[in-house]
Formats: sequence, C-alpha cells, structure tokens
Amino acid sequence: MSEIWTSRRRELVASIAQMGPAFAARAGEVDREAAFPHENYADLREAGFLGLCIPESHGGLGGDFVTYALVSEELGRHCGSTALTFNMHTATTMLVGQIADDLDMTDEERAVHEERRSELWRGVIAEGRLHAQPFSEGLAPGETAGFAARAVPVDGGYLLTGRKVFASLSEVADLHNVTCMVEGDDRVRFLGVPADADGVIIEGDWDPLGMRGTNSRNLVFDGAFVPAENEFLPPGGFDQMATRWPYFYTTLTFTYLGIQRAVLDYTTDYLRGEGGTSERRDMPQKQHGWAQMRLAWERSQALTYRMLGEVGVDPSPEQLRRAWAATVTAMETAPEVASLAVRVCGGRSLLRPSVLERLYRDARCGATMLPWSVEVTMERLGRAGLYDD
Repeated sequence: MSEIWTSRRRELVASIAQMGPAFAARAGEVDREAAFPHENYADLREAGFLGLCIPESHGGLGGDFVTYALVSEELGRHCGSTALTFNMHTATTMLVGQIADDLDMTDEERAVHEERRSELWRGVIAEGRLHAQPFSEGLAPGETAGFAARAVPVDGGYLLTGRKVFASLSEVADLHNVTCMVEGDDRVRFLGVPADADGVIIEGDWDPLGMRGTNSRNLVFDGAFVPAENEFLPPGGFDQMATRWPYFYTTLTFTYLGIQRAVLDYTTDYLRGEGGTSERRDMPQKQHGWAQMRLAWERSQALTYRMLGEVGVDPSPEQLRRAWAATVTAMETAPEVASLAVRVCGGRSLLRPSVLERLYRDARCGATMLPWSVEVTMERLGRAGLYDD
C-alpha cells in the first residue's frame, strides 16, 4: 500500500477546496441551464489545474493518478459537472503520461510518443487547450470489444468516420480524443480529432436528468481529417492499457465519492440548523438516518482509498477485482446516500432549487457510465474466481 495523503496532494486538494464555494454557488445555474461551467474552468485554468497531471518539467503541476483522484473527489464535492468533465480532460494527460510510461514500446515508438505528448502538453499549458475523450458508441458494454469508428490512412494522417455518444465537452473541447479502428487491423487507435476539422458534427439536444453541465451530446465524424501527429498512442497502445493499466477506467469513480461528501455537507447543515432550527438533530430518527449515511460513505471511501494504495501497472487478479468492487460501491453508494438524505431532510429538500434535489439527480447517473458501468462490473465480479479465465 502506497501513501495516499502526501503533503503535495494535500496542498493541491486544499487549493480546490478554496475554489469550491464559488463552484458550488454556480452549480445551481449550471444545472438549470444545462450549461457548461465556463467560469469554473477559467478558475481551474488560472490556477494551473488543466495541467494537474502534466510533469513539472513541461509546465504542469506534476500530479499522478492518485493526486488526480483526490482532487477529483474534492471537485465533485462542489460541482459534479465540473468534476466529471475535468475527468475527461485530465484522463488524456495521464494516459499519454504516467500510464504510457508503464507500457511497452519500441525505441522508435517511444521517441515519437515523447514528441507528440510534449506538444499535447504544451497546448494545454501554453494555450489552455481542453481535451475530451468520447469513447462510447452505444454498441457494446466492454472497453475492449472494439469500436465501429473507422480511420482510413491518407497522406499526412487519417480520415475518421463514425459516431460517439454521450461525448462530454462536445461543444467546448479543442480536441476530441477518440478510439477507433483501421480496416484490417485489430489494434485500437487513439486519435485526437481537432474540434474545428471539417466533418466534425455535433448532434442532438442536451436535456438530461443529472450532470447537466457536462454538455455530453453526440459527435459524428464524416471523413474528419486527423493529422498523423495527433495519434497520441502507438497503434495497440490503448489495447495494452486496457489489460495492463485498467485503473484508467476508474477515473469517473472519484466524482461520485465527492458527491457523497456534498450530500453529507448538506445534511450536516440541515441537522445543525444552519439558517434555521437545530432541534432536528435531537430527534432519534434523524440521528439514525445520519448514522446510516455516514456508514455508507465511510465504506465507499475506505474501499476506494484502499484501491488507490494499490494503483499501478499489471495489477493482480485480486487487485483488479477490488477496483471493480470500488467502482460499483462508489456508483451505488452515491444514490443510496442521497436517498437517505432526502428521508432525513424531508420533502422540502426535493423542491427546486434545493441543492439536495440536484445532488440526488446527479448521484443517479454514475451507475450507467461505461466502460465500467455497474452492470459490466457486477457481471465480472459475479464470474470472478468461479472460472479459470
């Protein structure tokens, strides 16, 4: 088990906590308007957090996977939509950074990769570029099942054709980093499609139940040109990540751990009578419900933090199962804690614009998020240890 709370990680989380009240104050309007949290991103950009997981030698904050997880949890405590979209951006910088460093590459592949990721990082630091990661196609639940999006090699790069659904940051990202295949090649490609490329089309309305500020519309690629230098992993690098660095698929989890914290914060204020009466906290029924909420959150956080102490390349089968279990637990505990809070805080908490009403809706969204949705991970946990494979 590695150390979770280093002094540097505490410092970065404290910086997010300082920005948090402003994010929380904007969260209601973001939710009502289903609007991307531009102001929050301006604050994150100014504080250097777009480069959270970019090495200090390249102008970033030098955070690793665990640092990201703790920062994401704190972000989720203040604005779920900001945390979830921050995941999409930061995951790319980690994938080409810490994770890619642990993958096998030839010397030539390593040299090319170093050149390309340096330019990716430079764009984030010097120009404030935002990266998105639209993976889902609505075709298959698994992360290694292949993709229908097709890239055709042409002079200087690729022409990409396909469709991605629930593409967060669809209207604000500078690059859409997509998974796709080349005909006749079974290796997954990871290509950065410029948002302003011809053939990039954003479709559909965005009026969801929760996580309304993520701007997760559909992306259609109709022969969109992708420069060769925007192939951000060597062919097959993404496949290797899926088997050797599966913790990459847990990055959504930490947002929902933060939402649990937000629900606890709201309930604490309610029971202590912030702005009203404190008599509620003396009621045994309220205390029992509060205790149930605390127990559920403690279990979820403890399992997640244990997983974070094991994060790295080539996890053992037991560690992989624990990552599945931590993901399921976080995604299922968020709505459980929110439901308990509604019971404790009473019916008025469901009236808009109640903070708890928004948190309740946001909390419901985690269970469906691919590639490690609750259905997928429960299926794997249900088979784990019972079969030789």
